[in-house]
Amino acid sequence: MKEKVLIILYYWPPAGGPGVQRWLKFVKYLSEFDVEPIVYCPENPNYPITDETLIRQVPEQLTILKQPIDEPYRLAGLLSKKSTKKISSGVIPKRKNQSLAEKAMLFVRGNFFIPDARKNWVEPSVNFLLEYLKEHKLKTVITTGPPHSLHLIGLELKKILDINWLADFRDPWTTIGYHKTLKLTKSSEVLHAKLEMDVLNTADEIIVTSYHTKKEFSLKTNKPITVITNGYDHNPGVKIGKDKKFTLSHIGSLLSDRNPKVLWETLAELITESAAFSKHFQLNLIGVVSEEVLESINDFGLKSHTNIEGYVSHDAAIKFQLKSQLLLLIEIDSENTKAIIPGKLYEYIISETPILAIGPKNSDIEKIIHSTNTGTYFNYNQRIHLKSQILNYFKLYLEKNLKSEPKGVEQYSRRALTERLSTLIHSL
Repeated sequence: MKEKVLIILYYWPPAGGPGVQRWLKFVKYLSEFDVEPIVYCPENPNYPITDETLIRQVPEQLTILKQPIDEPYRLAGLLSKKSTKKISSGVIPKRKNQSLAEKAMLFVRGNFFIPDARKNWVEPSVNFLLEYLKEHKLKTVITTGPPHSLHLIGLELKKILDINWLADFRDPWTTIGYHKTLKLTKSSEVLHAKLEMDVLNTADEIIVTSYHTKKEFSLKTNKPITVITNGYDHNPGVKIGKDKKFTLSHIGSLLSDRNPKVLWETLAELITESAAFSKHFQLNLIGVVSEEVLESINDFGLKSHTNIEGYVSHDAAIKFQLKSQLLLLIEIDSENTKAIIPGKLYEYIISETPILAIGPKNSDIEKIIHSTNTGTYFNYNQRIHLKSQILNYFKLYLEKNLKSEPKGVEQYSRRALTERLSTLIHSL
């Protein structure tokens, strides 16, 4: 008999972007490992990005529970639709470029909606789920964040019911990159930290997606912490020819703080110095791109070599990965971002397309790329080596021999990761 598990989440199809992929895939495979998932999600969410193609991946027999959610972003959108959409998408302009409306929204978001703008969903969800869990005699609950307010649902349920609670952190809480942009007062910072500690010390098990996050949380709690990374799903039968141009493609959001000027400067030099490079090179940006990044690209004279696609469906993103000559991965140069592993990395590593990555030294991304032999990784102060490697990739492209030869990647398959999750569930 399969063990039933309630999964409380915010991002669910038709939500687009990386936040939906992790649990959509877990739900897809859990039944193979004697676990029956039951999904609880908002009935009327305000998703900044949608992808209708993901609906096809939801298992037909899946039980999905929904309750209405009161989203403050809807009201904010009446005042400034553009600013609201940017902030809810994670596109937070640098301080000097913030409009008065954006500054006000960030202050309100950071200090009146703790831990986040979905906090008003906690109480009605607890009231609904208390009755559901009792009626159906469910013993295991999983919450996943961000938004981290969903962990507060698990926290309240755990206080009242005799349940097993797993708290899944796709990103850190108080050390996540955008946290410091929220214009928090001292009392708000204290409350965020208290809520984080309450969750970490009350949940029966903590799940994280990176080893740096495990190290961080291990200093805050004695509760068991398991690393279950994000991963990739196989795409059988997908055969796409490579671009004729020397394409360097970044897939996913490229936000203000993730603006690799060292790369733009290097590419501008190569275009100036080499007529062949200038003729063949093309930069593809697939996803949400901040205005600051676009300005930098223009400032370095790369506009005519840049193709901006904007957000595309997940299926279309996979096709871009497969046909590109090089895949670009950028992370902010910060101690806190060493724990961030973008979900796209795992799809990158099985695309047989070399990865060109730039980020902080000794990050989890760097370890994965090196251990899987899927590309090269540079720190922000390695411009000479970066330039040399791009030239080397370009030479291989001209010789029609540019590809990666991955190794040891099966551990990151969605099925293998779900098996690890199921083992954890059955051990409770």
